[in-house]
Formats: sequence, structure tokens, C-alpha cells
Amino acid sequence: MSTRRPVPAELPPDLYRKTGRDRPTQLISFLAQARLRWSSTINRQVTAGGVDDGRLRLTVVERRVEARDTDVISLLLAAPDGRMLPSWRPGAHLDLELPSGRLRQYSLCGDPADRHHYRIAVRRIPAGLGGSVEVHDTVLPGTELTVRGPRNAFPFVPPGYGSGAARVHFVAGGIGVTPILPMVRAAHRLGLDWSLVYTGRSRDTLPFLPEIEYFGDRVTVRTDDEYGLPTAADLLPGVGRDTSVHCCGPVPMTAVIAAAVREMRGVELYSERFSAAPVVDGKPFRVELARTGEVLDIPADRSLLEEVLRVRPDIAYSCRQGFCRTCKVHVVAGEPDHRDTVLTPGERADGELLICVSRCAGERLVLDL
Repeated sequence: MSTRRPVPAELPPDLYRKTGRDRPTQLISFLAQARLRWSSTINRQVTAGGVDDGRLRLTVVERRVEARDTDVISLLLAAPDGRMLPSWRPGAHLDLELPSGRLRQYSLCGDPADRHHYRIAVRRIPAGLGGSVEVHDTVLPGTELTVRGPRNAFPFVPPGYGSGAARVHFVAGGIGVTPILPMVRAAHRLGLDWSLVYTGRSRDTLPFLPEIEYFGDRVTVRTDDEYGLPTAADLLPGVGRDTSVHCCGPVPMTAVIAAAVREMRGVELYSERFSAAPVVDGKPFRVELARTGEVLDIPADRSLLEEVLRVRPDIAYSCRQGFCRTCKVHVVAGEPDHRDTVLTPGERADGELLICVSRCAGERLVLDL
């Protein structure tokens, strides 16, 4: 069982009532090239108070509650002087520098055609590392924040623009809807054959639900309280040969989808988790931060990045899956256990390490931190 909404009698050209060929459509043909560049691209345009290291100083101009249980808020950001912001494509995110010094990543979920605003959304996680609670409790309209980016580690690859598929299917789990929402808008504007399954604990917990349901019967809203935990068949209805799947959500959901897609011929999968994958076959080890002399014990079931963040909340990171290079650090001493997918043999020989997934092959590492 699932919830489907009828298509309105008349759909405007897009959710924002614009007409004509908008910027996302103009840029969509470049997405294939973007896939080759995403891992290290930072927009270095000097604009909106930014500098050439990709940092921008922005102001919160609006704060809204986006889920009925109030655990999700959105922030609308703009340059203090109203200047244009660097462009972005569906799937991009911002690195947000919080007043405490913490660095957190949030997907852009607004309209890429709006060059004067960025919109992000933050779910409050009381038992997390403190970033979401800080945003909810201290970031108000008028607050100035420094951001880095936009960066894109999860580019939308539509059929005919770098994907060999004929149609596209989206799956969003809870707050994982944030990168999916701009993709859905782009698919709608391009006139693609697309569908979406949006899932979560209950309708009260689903952010941006009215914006999603705007798209009518292309969307299936499926909540755990009504139908129980979804199976792969529930998440991938009608998915078969010549379909590309874009999904974002919790690790159990993305794992179910990945396992199912592996058994499907002719199906492409693009996914992003909003939490790190569990550590597999981990062993405890010790890390010394060379610049401060601090020594950290890394448990077998926790990542090196997680433990470093407890003492260095400003450390840069992004994908937490070993492919974006944001968390790269230099190893001063010790033998790394490389578990990333992007470092070259030369980089590894030079002592580079991605601390989001990689570990220690021995008992101790010394890092240039």
C-alpha cells in the first residue's frame, strides 16, 4: 500500500511559477562533465563577500519549520549586500562553519535558478555530535555564517545527459529528501520519465512534504507507521532495465537498495548517505595529533574521523565514504590501512590518508593535525 496524490488540473512550468528556459535546464547538459570534476571542485568565484579559497560570508534571512514534528528547519541564506552567489547544480551541498567552530555539510534544497539565495535544511539530532542542536538553538534570522562551496559529490545524471538509462527513479528517506528535491524539479522541467518514493517514520516527520506532493501521482509517500518498514520492492516499484536510481537516506535504506540493484541488469545507481557506513573488520588503534600532542584511542567500531572530530570539530569532511578527498591528511608516522577509492599509489606513498574510512594497519598513527 502507498499514498499517491492526483496531478493538479494545471501544473505551472515549475514550482516557482517561472516560465521559459531556466538556468538548471541550461546547465543540465554539463552534468556529465561535472561527474568527472566533482571530487575536487570548489567554486572559487570572488563574489558575495567570498575569497578565493571558496569561503562566503552569508546572512540568514529566513528560518522556517519544515516538518510538522518541528525537528527540521530550513535556513535561507543570502549575501549581506545582495550580490549574486556562485551557481550550483542538483545534488550540491555547502560546508557550514558554525559559531562554535564545528564544520557541517548540508545539501542545497532550493532553486538553482535563484542566484541570490541558498536554502539548506537541518534535522535536530539530540544524540549527535552537537552540530544540528547548535543550528536549531543558536542560528536565527540575522545570524552571519561562513560557508564553503558549493560542492557536488552527488550529481544528478539524467537520462540522455550522461546516463544511458531511459527513465529515472528517485528514493528519499526523511531528511535525505534535501538533495533529491532539486533533482526532482530538474527532471520535471526537462520533461523526463521519472518517479519518486518518499519514505520516513510518519508524515509528521517528512520535511518539504507539500513541495513533494505538488508533483502528483509521480510521487509515492510511504511511511513506516502506516505500512511498516519498506522492502526493496516497496522502494523500487517498476524499476527495471534502462532505469537510473538516485537515492539518499539512512544507511539501512541505501544498503537495501544497493543490494537489490546489484541483482538487476541494466539499472544504474547513484546514492548518498547522510550518515557514515558502519566500520567493517575494524581493529582498535591509537592516533597522535602531531601539532598538539593529543593521543586518541580509536575503537574497533568507530571511524578515525569521528574520534578526531571530538577534539577538532573544525576539521573539514564531506562524503564520509572515501571518495571526495575533503578529509585528506598527511601521515607523519605509522602504517595506514587505506580504505578509500580515490587516492593514487603516489599519494599513498607520499603519506596521504582519508580519515573518514581509512584506519591503521598497525597499532599507532601520527597525523599532521
